Order: sequence, then C-alpha cells, then structure tokens
Amino acid sequence: MFVARTLSDLRDAVGELRASRGALALVPTMGALHDGHRALVRAAVTSGAATVTSIFVNPLQFGATEDISRYPRDEAGDLALLEANGCALVWMPDVATMYPDGDATAIDVGGPAENWEGAARPGHFRGVATVCAKLFGQVRPDRAYFGEKDWQQSQVVRRMVSDLLLPLSIIGVETVRERDGLAMSSRNRFLSATERARAPLLHAALTAAARGEHTLSDARRRLNDAGFEVDYFALVDGPTLTEIAAPQPGARLIAAARLGSVRLLDNVAAVAA
Repeated sequence: MFVARTLSDLRDAVGELRASRGALALVPTMGALHDGHRALVRAAVTSGAATVTSIFVNPLQFGATEDISRYPRDEAGDLALLEANGCALVWMPDVATMYPDGDATAIDVGGPAENWEGAARPGHFRGVATVCAKLFGQVRPDRAYFGEKDWQQSQVVRRMVSDLLLPLSIIGVETVRERDGLAMSSRNRFLSATERARAPLLHAALTAAARGEHTLSDARRRLNDAGFEVDYFALVDGPTLTEIAAPQPGARLIAAARLGSVRLLDNVAAVAA
C-alpha cells in the first residue's frame, strides 16, 4: 500500500495503478475509520478495481458552530485498517493542497441538498460537493463508494455527478450497524455510557415506523420522551429527498436527533403500501 501526501506523488501512484490494474475505485473518508468504512473498502476491493482511499478532514463542510478540532483522528489505526483490507493507495492531502490560496470555485447543489441536513447545517453540502469534485478530479476514479448511513449526502453527490456529467459511477453500500442496531459513526465515541445505551432507539423508531407500527408523529414523540432532541423524522422520496405523504417505491425514512453532544443520523427503506 502506498501513501501519497502531495499531488505529484498522487499522480505518479494513480498512473501506475491505472497502467497495471485498469479500473480505479475511490473511497472518500475523513478518517477515524471503523467497520462501516471497512465495508466500503472491501466493496471496492471486491469489485476488482485498484482501491484508493482518501483521508481528509474537510473544513469546508463544518459550520461556524461546529468544532473541527474535535473531529476524531487516528492516522496509524486508519492506515493499518486500510492495508489489512486490500487498499492500494491512500491519499492524505493537507488543507493547503485541497484549498490553495486563490481558489475561487465551489460547488452548490440544489434539489436533494436543500432541506434536512442542508437546512440544519447551512453550507455543509457545498463543502461536501466541492471536496468530492476535487477528489474526483485528482484521482479520476471509475467509481466511488459511499455509505447509505449518510443517505442525503450520497444523493447530493449522485446529483452533482449526473448534472456535471462527471465520468464515474457512485456506488452505495448498505449501512453497517452495531449488534443493537446503532449505525456506525466516527462520532459515536463521544456518547456517554448512558447515551450509548439509549442511542439504538433511533433505529428502532425508524424500523417501527417503516413497519407501520407507529406514525411519524408518534415516533418523534417517543424519541423526545426518551431524551433525544429530534431535528427531523420524515418520509421522503429517496433520490430527491422531497417529503412525501405515503410510502412509494424507493422511499426512505430519514431522521436526525441530538443525544447529549452527538447528532445522530440514520435512515431506512420505507415499505411501499
């Protein structure tokens, strides 16, 4: 496994991989890797493509009230996990490489980026779309892998790729969960023991609503009664994130709720009537 920290090294390594392996797959991450990231890397490796994983804590997707310094980092652990799972190349740029002085272009996506996380975190998807566009331009992958836990993010990236006619495919990978149903996230480590024990209730509420056991308003109330601060709990069209009144093919139930200092995101497929 090769680690590139400069654009020159990245270009050389990508050229060698393209010549020897053909297809390239990219797994964009912000590090602090866990089994959810491992599933993305394994899906890319299993596809037969030479797998490139990027590790970059992107300042552009953090809001003014969000502390980027608090985001967990574990370079040694990340590199060990990637090497053990067949990653061929790790791209680890610094901020100056990704956003050099004089940069004047950013990507604003409408449609699926406008509501939910887009409303709760203004500018977040601008940062996501911009960094992904840069990574796609740097690595030139044939496909890129995104976890379905961040459903809205993956749909925003899909829309950007489609609208800008970028020559790659976006591959979604099913959410990886703890045994009790909690979606894996680098931020879960900030939950207290009491909060961690309560956190799986979010997935349970989504699952119950998908089965028709609770209405959306009942699910919100139950979560708030359990100590969550529910931001949204909604039924949406999967690709567009438009709120809908009844389940239909491809619909998703999406939720965001704060538990202590941690904002939890999750989603499940909605069962069509």
